[in-house]
Amino acid sequence: MTITKTQNTNTLKIVSWNVNGLRAISKKGFHDFIGQGDFDIVCLQEIKVHQDKIPDELKSIGKYFSYFSCATRPGYSGVAIYSKIKPSCSGQGFGITRFDDEGRVVWLDFKDFILFNTYMPNGGRDKKRLDYKLDFYDEFLKYLKLLIKEGRNLIVTGDINTAHRPIDLARPKQNVNNTGFLPEERAWIDSLLDAGFLDSFRMFSDEPGNYTWWDYKTSSRARNVGWRLDYFFISQGLKDRVINSLILSDVMGSDHCPVLLYIK
Repeated sequence: MTITKTQNTNTLKIVSWNVNGLRAISKKGFHDFIGQGDFDIVCLQEIKVHQDKIPDELKSIGKYFSYFSCATRPGYSGVAIYSKIKPSCSGQGFGITRFDDEGRVVWLDFKDFILFNTYMPNGGRDKKRLDYKLDFYDEFLKYLKLLIKEGRNLIVTGDINTAHRPIDLARPKQNVNNTGFLPEERAWIDSLLDAGFLDSFRMFSDEPGNYTWWDYKTSSRARNVGWRLDYFFISQGLKDRVINSLILSDVMGSDHCPVLLYIK
């Protein structure tokens, strides 16, 4: 898929990607991807590096300001944003220590909107982390609703770790009892939409076969047996400003591919 350069200076190009290791992706053409894409804002999840261990060449890239939220546990979780536009303020987490310690949220406030880059918990194959994941979902949505009530425009991006509808994974019937497609996980996305958010990709496409994650172990990417786990959700006030929302399925380097949002 060709990533077009933005001709309109009023249009932002925001990309989001679970890179499955920041240091690993830097050896797989990451800098070329950023340079060729000419993105205004780059959101990364699962960077798997502590703040003190980020290589100098990744602490800052070109003309980008950089913002990180790293887990206290080494080599785990973590999110980052590189932005050519300096925000009015920035922060990590949303005020609950047991979630914030895992480096799952970093946000930038551009006054016109707040951008949340998130790496939401995985419930685990044994579902031992399911309660943690659902608690995270509930508390994060409460926080978002408070901001909506204050009249703020919000963009929430990242690896949500749940496929919303049967159309969002290749084998829904086989996975109905597996974490990532459980009714209670999917219901949270319903609640997010009920709160006034829109799934930007589904504003432009309601076609099957559009996925953002494929299991390495089963070599499922070649057969496109995947899941759509990565999203751009926008609050209602930004609806008319969204120009396009894409899945960059041909970009390699991780078990996820990037997703892209064009917004005025």
